[in-house]
Amino acid sequence: MILGKRLKELRKKEGMTQQELGDLINVTKVSICCYEKGTRTPTLETLLDLAKVFHVDVNYFLGQDEYVVAEQETSYGIQMAREEIEIIEELKKRPSLHEKMIEDPKRMIELIDKKIR
Repeated sequence: MILGKRLKELRKKEGMTQQELGDLINVTKVSICCYEKGTRTPTLETLLDLAKVFHVDVNYFLGQDEYVVAEQETSYGIQMAREEIEIIEELKKRPSLHEKMIEDPKRMIELIDKKIR
């Protein structure tokens, strides 16, 4: 879903229609629409073409664009999507919920999943 959201954001930022983007990378307008909605996944070749058109790294579409280093100056890190970081930031604004998530993340995710079904 990150791919679709980011693709749409980039396309609109460039003032490009789905048809125009499709023409640039030799796919149909319907394909672009499906990529943006998340109902179809682009091929690797198409993904590379999209990255070239928008001058981004392929990892940006895959949600691997932010490098996060652990607190307390630990010498390792992970890559996270900007959207994932936003979730964590929002969670930290609610200390009691954040504490519960830290204590038992699996249980809390199961409760959230159950609630939104």
